[in-house]
Amino acid sequence: MKVSEIVQLLDGVVLSEGDNMEKDLHSACASDMMSDVLAFVKDQAVLITGLCNPQVVRTAEMMDMLCIVLVRGKKPDTTLVELARDRGITLIATPHRMFAACGILYQAGLKAEV
Repeated sequence: MKVSEIVQLLDGVVLSEGDNMEKDLHSACASDMMSDVLAFVKDQAVLITGLCNPQVVRTAEMMDMLCIVLVRGKKPDTTLVELARDRGITLIATPHRMFAACGILYQAGLKAEV
């Protein structure tokens, strides 16, 4: 699934466009606890979260994630958007809640690597 498809499926808004809008992504994880992302995530390209702080971008960068989806209509400040842009990470905002966003993406073919 391409990042551009994720935007469409989630009625999303691209806040920061990375270099990967047309790259194929195959897996995702969802968490509001960045410690869980660091401890348990391997080979996921998309991070789905309700957190809206710079630590999200730093965590995604450490885990080589290409895309962050902010759920529940979260509106990040310019610092977060600029940090994602500087790191080449696509940042998307969606009005969907985390559970719904995960279900939509899973049904469309995005999986969790175990």
